[in-house]
Amino acid sequence: MKTPWFELAESPGNQAASCRLFCFPYAGAGASIYRSWRSWLPDHVDLAAVQLPGREGRLHEPLITRMEQVTADLAEAIAPLLDRPFAFFGHSTGAMICFALARELRRRSLPMPQLLMLSAQNTPRQRPSTLRHQLNDAEFTEVLRACDGTPDLVLQSPELLQLLLPRIRADGAIYETYDYRRLPPLTCRIAVFFGLQDSMASGAGARGWESETRASFHCYDGLPGGHFFLHEAEQQLAGHVTDELARLLPAQASKRKGHTDDNLAFR
Repeated sequence: MKTPWFELAESPGNQAASCRLFCFPYAGAGASIYRSWRSWLPDHVDLAAVQLPGREGRLHEPLITRMEQVTADLAEAIAPLLDRPFAFFGHSTGAMICFALARELRRRSLPMPQLLMLSAQNTPRQRPSTLRHQLNDAEFTEVLRACDGTPDLVLQSPELLQLLLPRIRADGAIYETYDYRRLPPLTCRIAVFFGLQDSMASGAGARGWESETRASFHCYDGLPGGHFFLHEAEQQLAGHVTDELARLLPAQASKRKGHTDDNLAFR
């Protein structure tokens, strides 16, 4: 099934993958940031990277600025793809979106992820103290510079900033205006990741996600890098993700790329 909301990368040579991993990008980014993950994932896992409006192939579509709209639209688009066990992975704003989407799927009585992997994001009970998406362009650019994830070439180009800033602002608004409410915890496992040098999310903030599930929870030791350790420590992070996915379908674990049975011990 083709849909603009997901960039689908099916398992090579496998027409009936046993599970599917949905990946949600950070603010301003598109589905392409996860293309390299196909080389790390097990052959029995299909990769579906989320593509929000206004990014890459959807560049000219209106941006979304409210969590309620993005989760409602995603719930409609994702429903036909929930035909096998699945997991969510989200980085930064993407982590908050996939958490809110899991809640929306539950509200609609749709299939739920068996695993929620949340990266570079504090617990939703820890709300942002500053609405950064409302800063002027100069101030907002300095925020991006401090995050150390946007190349100086981009930050020094008015043309590139004109393209980038509205998209990051829109995603910032999704996160910073999210009306989080305390609801019954989810019933899926939650695994969380944080960067050792991340100035925007912390180990304590990551561990706070434990209250959002009745199932098992694990907070991985800090990964090397700052807020964008997703790229800086890609292979290490992908290894943890692969280990988590192996628990969805233990019988498939022996097919994981570059892993042995010694890695299957439950943390």
